Amino acid sequence: MSSLDLARWQFAITTLYHFIFVPITIGMAFMVAGLQTAWVRTNKDKYLRATKFFGKLFLINFAMGVVTGIVQEFQFGMNWSSYSRFVGDIFGAPLAMEGLLAFFLESTFLGLWIFGWDRLPKKMHLATIWLAAVGTLFSAFFILAANAWMQHPVGYKMNVERGRAELTDIFKVLTQNTSLASFFHTIPSAFLTAGGVLAGVSAWLIVKKKDNEVAPTTLKLGLVTVLISFIFVGISGDYTARVMTTQQPMKMAAAEALYDTKAGAPFSLFTLGTLDGSKSTFQIGLPSMLSFMSTGDFNGVVEGINDLEAKYDQTYGVGDYTPNIPIAYWSFRFMIGLGALAAFFALLTLWRMRRGGKPTGKWFLPSMVSMPFLPLFANFFGWIFTENARQPWAVFGLIKTADGVSQVVSAGMVATTMIGFTVLYGLLAVIEFGLIARTIQVGPAPSEAVLNINSTGGDSDRTLTMAY
Repeated sequence: MSSLDLARWQFAITTLYHFIFVPITIGMAFMVAGLQTAWVRTNKDKYLRATKFFGKLFLINFAMGVVTGIVQEFQFGMNWSSYSRFVGDIFGAPLAMEGLLAFFLESTFLGLWIFGWDRLPKKMHLATIWLAAVGTLFSAFFILAANAWMQHPVGYKMNVERGRAELTDIFKVLTQNTSLASFFHTIPSAFLTAGGVLAGVSAWLIVKKKDNEVAPTTLKLGLVTVLISFIFVGISGDYTARVMTTQQPMKMAAAEALYDTKAGAPFSLFTLGTLDGSKSTFQIGLPSMLSFMSTGDFNGVVEGINDLEAKYDQTYGVGDYTPNIPIAYWSFRFMIGLGALAAFFALLTLWRMRRGGKPTGKWFLPSMVSMPFLPLFANFFGWIFTENARQPWAVFGLIKTADGVSQVVSAGMVATTMIGFTVLYGLLAVIEFGLIARTIQVGPAPSEAVLNINSTGGDSDRTLTMAY
């Protein structure tokens, strides 16, 4: 394999591994903040116990996200130095904002939250977890803005003498519709994942009789979060699809294996194609649905792969501008299907829990154990689709992926670091899974372990002891 192939594999592995922690961190920050708010408002022990328990899971996940995220960014200057020289003036700006503003916000207030349980007033301490949660949103926004610029570059000019793109309008970079569409699609997906984690862990606690006070409440909260998030994911996904069709029509054509331009194009439920992905041989589809998804009109025209390939040949020069069709097609469907399956399990469980009932049956535990993984893998496949279906471009229309790789880094160097990172990430995965499994196995701590009645000065308010 060439250094280009290995560099792409390494970046894909580190990115997807890092993204295990990102949606959980974003969603769980708000879940924990909500649970602590419920405790502050009601003074009920079960909400405090839930805050402490899921707070531990959140912190383990956050720490792993920080470690893997730092390693990921180093690759821009190591394996992709040609790309960094070409777009660093623009791509680096939102990443710098993320590091200097968002990450400092979330890490600073998260530190205050961890060490301030018995040192800060109750409401002030509550504010720290909310500010940390807001910090995760800012962090996601700046990173998604940088990625959106790769999908649809705006707010720049080309410096021909220096052979690079230079920033002219950071406001355009941050607020273009590609960036906003990506943000409002990614954040509900994060809540969908966090809701699945909350529901899955709570269901296991119920079945294993580890807790009968906290778990039923957090189970319902997780299930409701999954359902509401799925609705917002669908709405934002519809808007994102229309933006994508306008700006990257080849990506939508690849997602549907649509080879020829059509009016009233069907949405493919199942397509078989040739092994090289050059044409479709059999398809089952919903009439006119792709046109509606892409244009808002059932009779709208959707450009096909072959016509777009010919157009790009004229615009950018003769070449291969078609992404890997099977990967684009199936990752798009796994993204939608796994998210929908999680929403179905949530709806089924809530229906069985109506009027105070408890879910029963052999289906319950397997479906709930799968809940954390279904939306997580839906996120995986969503990012695989987003990045793979942009190929062969690193930045659409400006620089190809093949031109962004470092020229002085050999295949052996990349292979060595990729193997090293894979082994390291494997060890970290074992450590993290062990910590999470141990925390879940123990279950929420009893009330007396997390509460300390402070009666000094006649104040009977409950203050928290350290639990981390």
